[in-house]
Amino acid sequence: MRHRRPSLEREVALWGEGRRIVVGVDEAGRGPLAGPVVAAAVVFPPGAKPIRGLDDSKVLTPIQRERFAALVRQRALAVAVGAASVPAHVLVDGLPCPELGWPHEALVDGDARCHSIAAASVIAKTVRDRLMRLLAARHPLYAWAENKGYGTPEHLAALDVYGPSFHHRTTFAPVAQLRLFV
Repeated sequence: MRHRRPSLEREVALWGEGRRIVVGVDEAGRGPLAGPVVAAAVVFPPGAKPIRGLDDSKVLTPIQRERFAALVRQRALAVAVGAASVPAHVLVDGLPCPELGWPHEALVDGDARCHSIAAASVIAKTVRDRLMRLLAARHPLYAWAENKGYGTPEHLAALDVYGPSFHHRTTFAPVAQLRLFV
């Protein structure tokens, strides 16, 4: 199956409907055993041209993500990490979020289909990776600078030997079975 690059198709359609603010939202870090979940929101100006080569953060290398994050920050009308102002319309990667309390459209695989969501994906991932490198300096036993908190064999082995830290997610099975915190 051929990889599909994100396009501005949804944004252009919404701009055509008169919506001036279209926000792409994504998160990074929902799956790892440790570390924060980082959300990002990106707004491109109406009529923006696509950033050539921008893609879902999962298919980009760390160096490419850093380069695109800088380009997104230069070209976006607004970038927010963690929380953003109440938008007029939100494009969300994944499933509907009725608890948002404002109009939104959920796009399954949105980070691979929608330019704003792909941009948010890159911002969220680069911020989370920086946070994990900072945490790695405080907790070198888990090799978070390399595994970013995901359940790699090395990370799981460190959990078995040293137990979880306060940054580990206690509801995740590999961590829940351990009791002590370092």
